[in-house]
Amino acid sequence: MSILVVLELDAVDGKADEMIGLLRGSLGDTRARPGCESVTVHRGHDQPDTIVLVERWATRADDDAYRAWRAGDGAIAEMGPLVAGARIRYFDDVDA
Repeated sequence: MSILVVLELDAVDGKADEMIGLLRGSLGDTRARPGCESVTVHRGHDQPDTIVLVERWATRADDDAYRAWRAGDGAIAEMGPLVAGARIRYFDDVDA
């Protein structure tokens, strides 16, 4: 069963557009990673400097491998100065 990952990024004031531009250029690499089922990007309606990525991964191990890659060889160096804060949450599907 796949997992849902919600990554919330707070952009430095006024840098959300630049952050979105970097994401547009790098999410092809994310979507090509083993286990990535989907990634969508959303901007806060009331807080436009908040960017949320909603990701679906086949397994938590796939996501963990992706995060390790992004922290190393796949790092986006230009992203660091644009991020004021970040939170990541993991969700399992439930029958409801």
